[in-house]
Amino acid sequence: MSYDLAVLGLGGMGSAVAARGALAGRRVLGLERFGEAHEFGASSGRSRIIRKAYFESPEYVPLLQRAYELWRDLETRTGTRLLQLGGLLMAGPADGAVVRGARASAAQYGVALDELERVQVARRFPALRLRDDEAVLFEREAGTVFPERTIAAHLEVARAAGAELRFGTEVLGYESRADGIALRLAGGSTVVAGRLALCGGPWTAQVARELGLPIQVQRNVQLWFEPLTRAFGADRFPAFFIERAEWPAPLYGFPDFGEGVKAAFHAFGKTTGADALDREIHASDIEPVRAALDEAMPGAAGGFRFGKACMYALTPDQHFILDRHPADGRIVIAAGFSGHGYKFASVIGEIVTELAFEGTTRHAIGFLSLDRPALSAESR
Repeated sequence: MSYDLAVLGLGGMGSAVAARGALAGRRVLGLERFGEAHEFGASSGRSRIIRKAYFESPEYVPLLQRAYELWRDLETRTGTRLLQLGGLLMAGPADGAVVRGARASAAQYGVALDELERVQVARRFPALRLRDDEAVLFEREAGTVFPERTIAAHLEVARAAGAELRFGTEVLGYESRADGIALRLAGGSTVVAGRLALCGGPWTAQVARELGLPIQVQRNVQLWFEPLTRAFGADRFPAFFIERAEWPAPLYGFPDFGEGVKAAFHAFGKTTGADALDREIHASDIEPVRAALDEAMPGAAGGFRFGKACMYALTPDQHFILDRHPADGRIVIAAGFSGHGYKFASVIGEIVTELAFEGTTRHAIGFLSLDRPALSAESR
């Protein structure tokens, strides 16, 4: 059988591409090296922050606005709750990257963003301990997207729309041919599709070696703690993102949804390889995060419950790569999501499908192109 679109990788991004492609009436083949909704890539961990006042760059905000719409559409299609918008607390120096950047994005696109005075913080979120020089922002339409649920939902939609999904199937390589893109599978077989979407997460660079993608894989550890007080329950405390100069990176996390308070340092960890990730959790992973929580949110970090070593696929400028292959426009690359991409998965599915079949997209993604200066060999 021939396919209109092959999707390499069925994690957060690939499952969304498979769903959008199938909904568009295309014959879709999804190929995943591991099992369904597996724990080995970058699209697991029970929770991801979703927000619109995007401190990384205002250029992401229109993509987020569409992502929210598509997440709600997916909830309707599957009857599953995928978002919990309990808000997001952002704190840090007024001139720091987080507060300054969030304010800029909110101002440019009219995102509702509350500037909280200290007395308001003390009344609404008494468990948060601020410093005298810190500003606090609260984004009401922010909160949590649940990755395992959303992957399952996208796969459900893809199957219902006719996609063929193969798990435990490793792609060893691909080549462009006149009749399509031929993919070599472990075991010796080959499949051919008219278009190919590369959504292999931390493995994308090694599959697409000819592109020389400047992606580094970083080990990022997420930790769950038993809170010592009910103040950090999901009905009382929001997701959080706190920037302090002496910490190795901003601290982010989530209230207790029933498994404990989750926290991690954003974009912090040792460089590794996708197949060489140390998945064991060490005391050296736990104690710095516990100390930061004890300082900013006393009582959040009681007993350690469990942890997970995740992977960030980092580009040099920590912006995504969304583009067509420079040598063959039938191949689309969605990679380098740099630890902040999951919330975009729903719209990534739409963008990649449009790029694959129309050669362009309605969305402004020029800043995520392969030929931007930060990805050039001269800049590395």
